Amino acid sequence: MSNSKPISSGPNRTRSERLNQNCFCLTLDRQSLCEALEQESGDPEFCETFIRPKAHLFSNVPVFISASEVAEMQEVVTAIEATARLAAYKATALSWAPEISRQDHGPVGALMGYDFHLGVDGPRLIEINTNAGGAYLNALLARAQRACCAEMEMPQKPHTFEDAAFRMFRDEWMRQRGAGAPHRIAIVDDSPKEQYLYPEFVLARQDLAARGVDAIIADARHFRYEGGQLSVGGKPVDLVYNRVTDFAFEQPEHRALHDAYREGAVVVTPNPHNHALLADKRNLLLLSDPARLEAWGLEQTVRDRLEAIPRTVLVTPENADELWRSRKSLFFKPTGGHGGKAVYRGDKVTKGVWSDIAHGGYVAQTLVKPSERMIRIDDAVEARKMDVRLYTYDAQLLLVAARLYQGQTTNFRTPGGGFAPVFLI
Repeated sequence: MSNSKPISSGPNRTRSERLNQNCFCLTLDRQSLCEALEQESGDPEFCETFIRPKAHLFSNVPVFISASEVAEMQEVVTAIEATARLAAYKATALSWAPEISRQDHGPVGALMGYDFHLGVDGPRLIEINTNAGGAYLNALLARAQRACCAEMEMPQKPHTFEDAAFRMFRDEWMRQRGAGAPHRIAIVDDSPKEQYLYPEFVLARQDLAARGVDAIIADARHFRYEGGQLSVGGKPVDLVYNRVTDFAFEQPEHRALHDAYREGAVVVTPNPHNHALLADKRNLLLLSDPARLEAWGLEQTVRDRLEAIPRTVLVTPENADELWRSRKSLFFKPTGGHGGKAVYRGDKVTKGVWSDIAHGGYVAQTLVKPSERMIRIDDAVEARKMDVRLYTYDAQLLLVAARLYQGQTTNFRTPGGGFAPVFLI
């Protein structure tokens, strides 16, 4: 940040840190959560089928964060999306993006995910994600909590998120079409029933249906594009809520989606253009480069907020030796990666792995260690790493959630880990 005192400092942050270290109360009412999931999905076996086998999807404990830290993270998001509107930024980001990404039909990207670590100097942005998973599940999780401390406040009231998400899809439609409303929305992934977060596809479908939209869950490979109309199972599709991680629709099974998007025949959100401008990890090179941002004319107040992004550089054969020597202070991520795959903390990198990284296709990011949430398991107190995710639309906050884990990156294999609700202090 600038020379000013970090927003997140002060008694509220101290209180939240103390609670994260010393509050072991279990707030998740799993029975209430299951009943809510079954009611929302319309399936009395939903919890037994989709949730109980995922033992580490939800943590039993909440995470405590000061309201000022959330406000600071929100300002970082606003600064990033303001920067992404600069002509010079767009030109640079799109220069390394696939050709299809250069087509902008209007949508700005449903349910963006901005991931933060809470460092000693305040929140630090670690990653930006399009089609960020977990929002619908976290919204329901937040409502299945028992109060355990007098000084906590949930950031969302019941159904606030679902109402905002419905308005988000309607707004995405208007940005491309200008009038009317989508009659049918397809929630799309590859083999959706096999996806770990398939339960939230069901929740999204039900929440949209409850608001008068014909919503379906579809496998991307089953789309057909004929006569200017995208369809699945013989049903025309007006808007695609895209969860596919082939961000440029390059795989053969995504051909229909590729062609319909390219020709503007369907509204797709998030889409290749959104990913290219915000979530391509090479963009962190731009966002963490103060000199470049100043040369582009970005105002000082916005540049100050972007100092919350750890310095990031592209790995090349030319700088590989230097990066190897300083690897213990770095984190390496593939430029086209997602979901924490093939990422490495520098002090864990073997020489065999390094030979692959050094050939390129990776960025090196200054390491920001995550803060910790202490939990109790079988009468033993253990530490879990903690990430905080802001789910946003058009830089506006929709939901705050956390993920607890062990290992190099977030996962759903950690006892006591998983999605955790955020209580504001």
